Amino acid sequence: MPTIVDADAHMVEGASLAGEMLSRWPDHVRIAQAADGSPGIWLEGRRYPDPEGPGAGCPPQHGLTSADGANPHTLEGMLADADREGIDRMVLFPSLGLAGPTLRDPDFAAQFAALYNEFAADYCKQSGGRLFGVAVVPNEHVETSIRLMSEAKQAGLVCTLVPPALATRNLDHPDLDPFYAAAVDLDMPIGIHGAPGVHLPKIGVDRFTNYIQVHCVSFPFDQMAAMTSIISGGVLDRHPKLRVAFLESGVGWIPYFIDRLHEHWEKRGSWIENGWQRYPREYVERGQIYASCEPEEPMLPAVIDDLGADFVMYASDYPHWDGDFPDSTRPLRTRTDIDDDARRKILAANAERFYRLV
Repeated sequence: MPTIVDADAHMVEGASLAGEMLSRWPDHVRIAQAADGSPGIWLEGRRYPDPEGPGAGCPPQHGLTSADGANPHTLEGMLADADREGIDRMVLFPSLGLAGPTLRDPDFAAQFAALYNEFAADYCKQSGGRLFGVAVVPNEHVETSIRLMSEAKQAGLVCTLVPPALATRNLDHPDLDPFYAAAVDLDMPIGIHGAPGVHLPKIGVDRFTNYIQVHCVSFPFDQMAAMTSIISGGVLDRHPKLRVAFLESGVGWIPYFIDRLHEHWEKRGSWIENGWQRYPREYVERGQIYASCEPEEPMLPAVIDDLGADFVMYASDYPHWDGDFPDSTRPLRTRTDIDDDARRKILAANAERFYRLV
C-alpha cells in the first residue's frame, strides 16, 4: 500500500464545541429547530449552514456520509475510518468552523476563531501524528488574523483557511498584504475553501435555491473567482514564497482557467494596476499553486500532461455526503492512466510539501 496523505478532509466538531460556544456566548449562539423541524445552530442570528434561499447550503441532517460503519464523530472512529481507506495522515478543514471568516462582530469573531483553533489543535494532538488541523481566522480583521495565525502555527496547525471572497474585499485587496506576508514569514500555507450557506458572497449561485444546483456551481465558481484575484491581482508576485491551495473543486478546470487567464495577461494584462507580472502557468511551475483532485476525475491525465503532477493533491472530503468513503483512495491507487511517479506525488508527496508535513 502506498503512503497516502488526505489533503482535505473535515472535522466534525460535535456537541463539545457547540456546548462550549453556548456557554461562552449565549448572546451570539443558539441551537433551535428550524421551520422544517431539523436542529440548527444560529450565530449572530443567522443559521449555519442556511439551507434555504438563494445559494442554499446543505441541510445539516444530510451533510455526512451514509456509508455503513462510518464514524466521524469520535477521534477513534475517524482513525478507524482512515485505516479502512488506507490513509496514513489527514489534514482536517473545519465544518462548523467554516463560519469563522463570516462573523460580523470583531470580538466574537476573534474569540470564536481562537476557541476553534484550540479545539482543533487539541483534537489532532491526540491522534499520534496522523491528524493535522487547519486554522480559522477572522479574515476581515487583518491584525487579529495575523496574531491568531501565529498562535495557531505555534499550536501545531498546518494551514490557514481563507474563503474564496470576503464580505467586503476580494483576495487581492492591498489591505490583505500584511496577512499574506505574515503567512510567508510563518511558512504557513493558505487553503482557499468555501461552502454554500455560510453567508459568504454569492458568486453565480444567487439564481438557485435548490442545494444540489447550488453545489454544482458554487465550488468551481468560487475557486475561479479566488484564482482570478490571487493571480491577476498580483498576490503571488508581491509574495513569491506564498503557497496557496484551491480546494474541493477538482483539477479539471485548472488548465482551462490558467489558459484563460494567460490570454488576458497577454492581451490586456497591463489594465490591472499592481497586478500579475508573469505568465499565469509560471505560478504553478514555481510551486505557489496547488489544488486537490477528485480521485476518479477523467481529466486528471490531461491535467498532468499540461501542467505536471507536482501541484495536485489527493483529497477525500471525508466525511461529507459527496465523498466516496470507504473507496475514495481506490481510483488513485489502481487507475492505469497515470504513472507511478505521478501517483506517488498526488497521493502523498505534494501534500507533504504543501503542508510541510515532513
